[in-house]
Amino acid sequence: MARAVYGFQSARAGNGSEGPAIAINNPADISVIVIYFLVVLAVGLWAMLSTNRGTVGGFFLAGRSMVWWPIGASLFASNIGSGHFVGLAGTGAAAGIAIGGFEWNALVVVVILGWLFVPIYIKAGVVTMPEYLKKRFGGQRIRIYLSVLSLLLYIFTKISADMFSGAIFIQQALNLDIYLAVILLLLITALYTVTGGLAAVIYTDTLQTVIMVVGSFILMGFCFGEVGGYEAFKDKYMKAVPSLISAPGLNISKSCYTPRPDSFHIFRDPVTGDLPWPGLVFGLTVLGTWYWCTDQVIVQRCLSAKNMSHVKAGCILCGYLKLLPMFLMVFPGMTSRILYPDVVACVVPEECVRYCKTPVGCSNIAYPRLVVELMPDGLRGLMLSVMLASLMSSLTSIFNSASTLFTMDIYTKVRRRASERELMIAGRVFILVLIGISIAWIPVVQTAQSGQLFDYIQSITSYLGPPIATVFLLAIFWKRTNEPGAFYGLLIGLLIGLARMFTEFAYGTGSCVTPSNCPYIICGIHYLYFALILFGITCILVVAVSLMTKPIDDKHLHRLCWTLRNSKEPREDLEQDWEEPPALEVEEPVPQGDPSCWRKAYNWFCGFEQSTGPQLSAEEQAELQRKLTDTTEQPLWRNVVNINAIILLTVAVFFHGFFG
Repeated sequence: MARAVYGFQSARAGNGSEGPAIAINNPADISVIVIYFLVVLAVGLWAMLSTNRGTVGGFFLAGRSMVWWPIGASLFASNIGSGHFVGLAGTGAAAGIAIGGFEWNALVVVVILGWLFVPIYIKAGVVTMPEYLKKRFGGQRIRIYLSVLSLLLYIFTKISADMFSGAIFIQQALNLDIYLAVILLLLITALYTVTGGLAAVIYTDTLQTVIMVVGSFILMGFCFGEVGGYEAFKDKYMKAVPSLISAPGLNISKSCYTPRPDSFHIFRDPVTGDLPWPGLVFGLTVLGTWYWCTDQVIVQRCLSAKNMSHVKAGCILCGYLKLLPMFLMVFPGMTSRILYPDVVACVVPEECVRYCKTPVGCSNIAYPRLVVELMPDGLRGLMLSVMLASLMSSLTSIFNSASTLFTMDIYTKVRRRASERELMIAGRVFILVLIGISIAWIPVVQTAQSGQLFDYIQSITSYLGPPIATVFLLAIFWKRTNEPGAFYGLLIGLLIGLARMFTEFAYGTGSCVTPSNCPYIICGIHYLYFALILFGITCILVVAVSLMTKPIDDKHLHRLCWTLRNSKEPREDLEQDWEEPPALEVEEPVPQGDPSCWRKAYNWFCGFEQSTGPQLSAEEQAELQRKLTDTTEQPLWRNVVNINAIILLTVAVFFHGFFG
């Protein structure tokens, strides 16, 4: 039978082994969801109609016309996917507030992005990150390597994880089949991603950021209202244990079902802590540098800004928004453990299977459980819209950026003389291929890292991300770095990371009740420590090989590294054969006669209907290129963003100290 929880009817049937007994099927919830979708699609269609999608620059970089507030909102929305709502809340329920340190680390790294990395990318005149490495080092192998690795990371850590986490929520709320829910969402998500380009993605991200923040604040208010305020929240969390803590044949340690003594501290013991503070401070900064400063999804938004002041202001806005996940996701996840300890904190495998269909724990359903059982009609629909917003905004950003990587860095190598039209079609078709592979990978995500989604994501990035961060850092800040050093550093670093990853998957990560028997020397080193070690090894390799091989002449490095960032000298490209030939601008022959109505509709839908436009003179082309690579700022606004950056860093130090 159903039971009442704090005045609200439980959505679970009697023994908890069935799906939700109360789905979102009332007029209030359905109305909110329908209105949400109509508004999002209207914004996407408006962006389609008002922006130039018929060229590579218009589709992939929004014509470098974006201002600071949609950039900051899009950076935040691109980062915060449904994996954050499910993963952060789940890990918070299981282990306390330390996981919020992953979000607050970004307050520092986004300043590094806006002030150190983006100026180099803009001066280099690049569209993708592999393109930057090509200009910096020459050759083909690094650009292809990074493009392929980035696409694999998108599949394994972003797309599949976001789809899985979104499916968890929808299964809890609507009692739909996971794969049916994923496919329906992807159809809507892909609609304006495939058709609208980066401008549509950024504008819809801005709308969805507002929806996410407002909806999450409402749920946070319900949570603290239920537990009686912050002090009561701290006291009750430390006492939140499940009623069933033993089973025949199992010797379950007390530490498996009681909250950690350091649950309300971010900085934890460097040896015994689940998130040791040296790893959180230094190892996480390595991962943050890879994600925020070298990842195509993030950097592409900054490259769309109209000038450097808007880049920096957008980064600052994103930094302030990154303060929120601790309060909007981690704390509610901990509240869910207080309200539903038998479900969220279950420890007996058979009980966990009854509640969430997995024997290793049900912390991943902490946030969906709150929404389904705690919120009234209408607001429950709003929160489903929030989850859909986070899922869609993250996926749209990844689809657009992955399409850019494939089109500009891989497809142009296969089809050297591809037209603009062919490139646009190839990029959009690739999105569909990406979706298919990601859906096939979802079962792996379900079983990896003992079902702890956020640990799965962070561990994979710890094994594969540090070599990339190393090469970008050295490429920008040490001009002696050359192509052999960068390539062998990337290659050997990848092999070391894959060795750890495959070994861990082979042994299994286990759980508190049934620990893994993986050797300590391999799996016993925390993944944040491993990231730091791998970063150091890759640094040594890159430096050693670079010093033993021929340096790159300065004539090839103007405006590509920090010491030569303001050089006015002309730069000679290292190798011309990789550059796209002039035929890129030549469109396919247009058939004679007026196209049919269906053809006109197709051309409009895909952004192909714009006329080619007049040919630019050499002087006009040079002026356009100067505008696209200009990093100058007005003194007033430069001072404003610099002061705000200092304030943001001060806020970061304060919050780390207060919750440390």
